[in-house]
Amino acid sequence: MTNYNSTTRLLALDTSTEACSVAILNNAALTADFALTPREHTQRILPMVEQALHAQNLTLQQLDALVCCLGPGSFTGVRIGIGIAQGLAYGAKIPLIGVSSLEALAQGAWRLHQSQKVLVAVDARMGEVYWAVYQRGPQGEWSGKETEQVISPERAIEKMSTLTGEWMTAGTGWQAYPQLLTGHSLQLRSGESQLPQAEDMLPLAYPQWMAGQITDPALIEPVYLRNEVTWKKLPGR
Repeated sequence: MTNYNSTTRLLALDTSTEACSVAILNNAALTADFALTPREHTQRILPMVEQALHAQNLTLQQLDALVCCLGPGSFTGVRIGIGIAQGLAYGAKIPLIGVSSLEALAQGAWRLHQSQKVLVAVDARMGEVYWAVYQRGPQGEWSGKETEQVISPERAIEKMSTLTGEWMTAGTGWQAYPQLLTGHSLQLRSGESQLPQAEDMLPLAYPQWMAGQITDPALIEPVYLRNEVTWKKLPGR
């Protein structure tokens, strides 16, 4: 359980997959909304934000920061979420905090099962998965950001062969590529953290807020992992 400062107010939103989700941290209490909304992100996410704020009797201007998912995920979904977060942050004159979708999935496994060792595999299409190996530290921090990559299932199996013990799985890749469940000696527990959720982004964003690790809305950058260099902004853009 994250110990929140009672005065911090953060709103997180995510549209990086086929779901939309919103969560608010207000006076140390966390509330969340999650809905599967394929191809309806632009129609659903803003009403969800408005409803969440209304339920907490808050305005955007009363928030300390907005939290958005940087990806990886659906190219369109990631762009929609970041674009909407940028617009809201500009309007309210508040900063943004970016969170990895893969780390959010690891946090979801912790919320649901108190899992401290999580293998994240998300279906990246084209015969690949977004992959990460996350481990939770004594203060609730996650290590493994440097392991995030897009690889083939076969390469993921090779990487699992270098690990030992029991691990929780998270993400859609395990169902999309069932071969990930074999070809190694790990003990895998099937987790329920299939899609990133905004409520799992807040425990990741809160330490960043307390450490002053915030971003100007104009400078926020999506993370695609696949051909990442291709999508970086050109100088002067």
